[in-house]
Amino acid sequence: MSVIKRLSDRVAIIGVGNMGGAMARRLLSQGWAVNVCDIVSQRSGALQRLGAKVCANPGLAVRDASVSLLVVVDAQQCEEVLFGIHGVVSSARAGHTVLICPTLAPAEVTAMAARLGAAGISVIEAPMSGGPQRAEQGSMSLMLAGRADLLDQHAMLLEDLAAHRYVISEILGDASKTKLVNNLAAAVLLLGTAEALALAKALGLDQSATLDVMEKSSGQSWIGSDRMRRYLAGDRSPRAQMSLLAKDTRLALQAGAEVSFEGPLGPATRDAFARACQSGLVDEDDATLVEWLDSTAKAVGGQRA
Repeated sequence: MSVIKRLSDRVAIIGVGNMGGAMARRLLSQGWAVNVCDIVSQRSGALQRLGAKVCANPGLAVRDASVSLLVVVDAQQCEEVLFGIHGVVSSARAGHTVLICPTLAPAEVTAMAARLGAAGISVIEAPMSGGPQRAEQGSMSLMLAGRADLLDQHAMLLEDLAAHRYVISEILGDASKTKLVNNLAAAVLLLGTAEALALAKALGLDQSATLDVMEKSSGQSWIGSDRMRRYLAGDRSPRAQMSLLAKDTRLALQAGAEVSFEGPLGPATRDAFARACQSGLVDEDDATLVEWLDSTAKAVGGQRA
């Protein structure tokens, strides 16, 4: 697809926070014409300076776009963006395609897709993984579900967005199931790394040196290194808020309960993230798990003393 054709295929990105903003910058750098919409005007303004067209609401954003990326947080925000007064359904052209990118319960995806289909709007389920830096580089992952012809139609867009694209099936909901399984593993691994480093501190060890060993040994995990390295460097910027993995672990266990499955680690991990959020870290980066665990250990130690 040439740059000229890309410019004629305008993409709307609704929600340009950490991930949506990174995806917008990626597409702009690849020659796509991009409309952006966000409730925080500063986010859109920064992208306007890079060439994006800023729109006041989702309906205006999709009016001249052939495809839209929904990059919000949860089902409630999806509902408002898609079906609200100035939502996507109010203005999308016939044949419009929506990519649903947030991590949702599978049943929520299928219900939204049915309503969009009744309005003549197609759906690709496209939950994402990799974080803002990889999204901006185009090296993130997308888990995809949807009709094969739709995936073919938007192949160039998907290729420019994500180096790693996993077509799960044509059944909407299957990509969300895959993402929930992945995020449960990520949450367990992150909690495990944070707990290990909190223990290292309690034992009088240098946490950075301990992480050096873990990264070259059996304790290595990508998410553990990614989060703990920036935490130990003093970087507290909230790139992945605690609330996101709290939500995702809850949804993963909910999906498991629907098929009568419950493992030993999921409930403990869900509860740990929930308690960290309740302690005031809901909007903080999930790397602060280690800080929460450290304070929890001190509290327990004080009680025992």
